[in-house]
Amino acid sequence: MLQQQREVDAEYLLFQAKREKAFLTGSEAVAEAIKRANVDLSVGYPITPQSEAMQLIGELYQMGYLQDYYRAENEFAVMASIHGASLGGGRVFTSTSGPGTLRAMEMFPVWAGARQPIVCAFMCRGLSLPPSIQPENIEMGMLLSTGMIMLHAETVQDYFDMILGAYAIAEQPEVHLPIGVFADGFFLTHTRESVTLPPSDIKLKAYDPSAAPVPCFNSETPPLRITRDPLLNKSNAISYGANASWHQEILSASIRSKKHINRYLGGSLETENPDAGIMIVASGTAVSQSREALRILHQMGIRAGLVKIKTIRPFPGEELAAATAQAALILVPEFNAEGWLAREVMAALDRNSRVVSGPRVFGGMTMPPNLIVNEILSRIS
Repeated sequence: MLQQQREVDAEYLLFQAKREKAFLTGSEAVAEAIKRANVDLSVGYPITPQSEAMQLIGELYQMGYLQDYYRAENEFAVMASIHGASLGGGRVFTSTSGPGTLRAMEMFPVWAGARQPIVCAFMCRGLSLPPSIQPENIEMGMLLSTGMIMLHAETVQDYFDMILGAYAIAEQPEVHLPIGVFADGFFLTHTRESVTLPPSDIKLKAYDPSAAPVPCFNSETPPLRITRDPLLNKSNAISYGANASWHQEILSASIRSKKHINRYLGGSLETENPDAGIMIVASGTAVSQSREALRILHQMGIRAGLVKIKTIRPFPGEELAAATAQAALILVPEFNAEGWLAREVMAALDRNSRVVSGPRVFGGMTMPPNLIVNEILSRIS
């Protein structure tokens, strides 16, 4: 039996409902978001560090906060099952981490290509040999071209708000794309922080598949009716043109999401001291370390600023250029070996010789604020 909750619009749930304080881990915040998201189906498969979140969502199912829940046989099966449920007009949720992301990789561009508003929480961890379950976000760099919208949480509060906001953004008819909400594993998933939550007796309004830009599969529109004449069987000219135009539409839908990101998440980035000559540009928990680095630099009499990037896709290139216009030095600290965020920053800015890719830590290493401070000192000396 489903819990009795009053349906409200996203603006009320996110901004107007009275909130109460709680002390939660990131995994618990995910469950609290799903409790209020009016989800039809959640499918999971255990992998560290996201296992706890899906276990808690299973308990929500037992308590009647979502209509169905089960464990699939592997991560690919999870993402394929979620895709099928979304095609059928359901609101869905799942999560994964690291190697699970790679095992399910084929499905992410399929979600986007099918224009499905799926929300997935990624709790990032190490990938390669020697095996590591420790936090780093290298998998985010591998997902940049899948067509999904990508949000990166700094705090537990971010994680809660971004998951709920993701449904409001993804389900806009002019957007209708999957959204990945990313967190740096363990740093966020297993750390408790003070958060504020709206009441648990309210939830998002139900998803309306009739407003979708693509038809959902049902008895009136069975899969065969859509797939009976696949583009692969057409001439090359028709096939190329149709696929190219569809890819362009997915990219355009991502760009159209920006106004809804501004509405529900308060914009794609946040800034501190935007007129400073030294700027740190970061996302995820690297932002928190950068804030402490700013405090240390201030004590040393050095003025620096910070840009917190919340949306990795669509990347806020124009906003970033405006925020760093006065900077002579731009530092990009990251929790991965590759430096994918620095590449994005360099591609978005002119005079990109100002950009320093680093410091970068990985394999589970922490990022002491002094690492950032010393990098800045070495550049300005």
